[in-house]
Amino acid sequence: MRLLLILLLVAPPVMADTVVAARTLRAQSIVAPGDVTVVPQDIAGTYASVDEVIGLEARGVLYAGRAVRIEDLGPPAIIDRNQVVPVLYNAGGMRIVAEGRALGRAGPGDMLRVMNLSSHSVITGRVLPDGTVTVSPPDAPRSQNLN
Repeated sequence: MRLLLILLLVAPPVMADTVVAARTLRAQSIVAPGDVTVVPQDIAGTYASVDEVIGLEARGVLYAGRAVRIEDLGPPAIIDRNQVVPVLYNAGGMRIVAEGRALGRAGPGDMLRVMNLSSHSVITGRVLPDGTVTVSPPDAPRSQNLN
């Protein structure tokens, strides 16, 4: 009797859904509704809804039947490797705009390495929705007390 009461009081585990690839998708493919499906599994670090992944770009190959991890997808790239892009540097009241060559593919919000075409130095910046790469100034050096 006691065992039956314990079994009734213990709630069954809640199963979350996990998005899996319905077919193999190549890298740089845009996910369409027929490309993914949902299975009743709870896998950490994966998407739970098909609506979350539709329209995103595969960062690598997605194999059929495997769970789609959050790092496997990102916003569609708006900058391709070797593309010339504007690079924006803002610091205080100073604003510098230069041209750079993208050293990889990136979408809005991604970090991207860019080679400055004038100085040939490589810098890293964040891609804005308009395709501009913005570079943040380095942290100001801390003053040292020499006494």
